[in-house]
Amino acid sequence: MDDLETLRGMRAEAPRAEADRLRPARDRLLTEAAAVPAGRGRVRRAWRRSGGRGAVMRRRSIGRAGVVLAGALALVTAVVLVVTQAGGRSGGEGGTAHGDPPQAVRYADKAVVLEQAALVAESRSTASEPRPDQWLYRKYIVRQPGQDSEPRVFEEWTRYDGRQRAGYDPMGRFEVTDVPPDPGNDDLSPEAYAEKLRKLPRDPDKLLAHVRGDRHWIDLPAEEAHLTEDPDVRAFRVLSLYLEQAVYLGQAAAMPPKLEAAIYRAMARIPGVGVALDVRDAVGRPGIGVFHTPAGQPLMREYLVLQPETFRCLGSSRVWLRDERIGSELVFPSGSVYSSAETASAIVDRPGERS
Repeated sequence: MDDLETLRGMRAEAPRAEADRLRPARDRLLTEAAAVPAGRGRVRRAWRRSGGRGAVMRRRSIGRAGVVLAGALALVTAVVLVVTQAGGRSGGEGGTAHGDPPQAVRYADKAVVLEQAALVAESRSTASEPRPDQWLYRKYIVRQPGQDSEPRVFEEWTRYDGRQRAGYDPMGRFEVTDVPPDPGNDDLSPEAYAEKLRKLPRDPDKLLAHVRGDRHWIDLPAEEAHLTEDPDVRAFRVLSLYLEQAVYLGQAAAMPPKLEAAIYRAMARIPGVGVALDVRDAVGRPGIGVFHTPAGQPLMREYLVLQPETFRCLGSSRVWLRDERIGSELVFPSGSVYSSAETASAIVDRPGERS
């Protein structure tokens, strides 16, 4: 059997939750999650630092053909370890002692995969930066846990200088709103994100040291500045955020190729980072799932889902490693999945335009 076809055909279906077990507490969490556009940059440290407890799910084009093909072939050779978890209970309800998901998972050598991602990233071309008065269009899909959960489609427009946003309200009306400055928020305008990315070190060791101690991500948002966060957890959180934001901001314009390569190499240096195969985004596209496992028994695992040949960010996926309860009520059973998918983006002249 062809190894590449095997890789592309792999499927690890997560167990689905029964609808009648997802009670009002779950609905409250999902209502809050849906109210915040995924991928808007902010990833709550309260969630990250607690390992997902009380999970409020807030977040937030192609290289040269020869390098892309090399990426696919190298990925096949990277499948040096295959691990099947049958839902053992040694690590708590539904998980394992190593924090593995309760369904079958195939892992790859992180050093090989992330180095190949870096080589592909270095081959990318750059594009001119948008004007401050241009708009970034984004379409994405969110799938919440639950057997009866239907995917939700979102569209949003953000002015490049960050002064305005636009989108459809729950009644289907198109609205353009002003965005006042908020010095206590950790989110940045697209223009400010691009500027921050340009200033980051291109050496992976220097980049890793920088993000571990970046005061922007330590002191902000202001209401969470009192919380503590492990530097490795912060490093993976911020590096993942940069990759996600670059897709939304127009990858070629926002992300310098050498910086993207340094991000992948820096990720490979973080203890606890791993790579899983055939992780699916919200529309079912198979990808490479890059994740970080902190010390202890995390409630869930979050994957940054990358396209297997181009290593572009497809979206994200969060898998509950054990049951989550509020009091005696089961909110999310082990194996529940919350996922997102980036499906379209463009730089446009006016809000409402898609190309």
